Amino acid sequence: MIVLESVSFAYPEHDPVFVNLNWEVARGEAWAVLGPSGCGKTTLLYLLAGLRHPTSGVIRIDDQEQTGPRPRTGLILQDYGLLPWATAYKNVTLGLQIRRFYGPDGKHVMLPVHHPRYECLCSTIFLRLSLIQQEYKYPAQLSGGQRQRVAIARTLALNPDLLLMDEPFSSLDAPTRESLQNLTFELRAEEDLTTIIVTHAIEEAAILGEKIMILNQPPNYQPVFIKNPDAGQVDYRHRPAYYEMCTKLRQHLEVNQ
Repeated sequence: MIVLESVSFAYPEHDPVFVNLNWEVARGEAWAVLGPSGCGKTTLLYLLAGLRHPTSGVIRIDDQEQTGPRPRTGLILQDYGLLPWATAYKNVTLGLQIRRFYGPDGKHVMLPVHHPRYECLCSTIFLRLSLIQQEYKYPAQLSGGQRQRVAIARTLALNPDLLLMDEPFSSLDAPTRESLQNLTFELRAEEDLTTIIVTHAIEEAAILGEKIMILNQPPNYQPVFIKNPDAGQVDYRHRPAYYEMCTKLRQHLEVNQ
């Protein structure tokens, strides 16, 4: 689904973040990108989302060169990105309101946002994410976990096939974080999503990444790739294999510091 061919990127007047990076992500895979602060994790996510462009090299998604934001790519930000003056329902339908002007492919006009089809879709998503009692509350009236669920619901309303997540659970308490991590895997299976989450937390990478990329301090040109096939399985976080994976990831990070 995703192919990076000799991708390099540098911010103006700064050293390169990536140099000749090659990477492939197959449809339906769950990836975690792990690394210390400042290593380029969020930059990589923005490149995949089409919000930044490579200095050189090519990024292809579904055999199409990435030249800008892609309609079926969903991006969930660390700070949720919710409009504080809008209710949860209006935040979830924000993307649909924007799309009615240009359509999902940038060419064809969609149905009005209040069409019964969309209202049914949003109601289903609110029910699935346990937000049915929160529809008309404002972000300030919601807990951190509920705000994150609203951000996820807004993305799912646009029917993505690729979900990019930028440290989405880092500010949440442990029980809420684990609940949303489990929800992420459930949604991936139900919606046939390809997921890429960036994180600096070893434990989160081990839970959410069936495959894990470890980035070093820039410039990154040869990341470490690790397979983690047990990720997402029931009770994996309580198995010896999980602790062994955390130890392995920690060792790789220490070596590359």
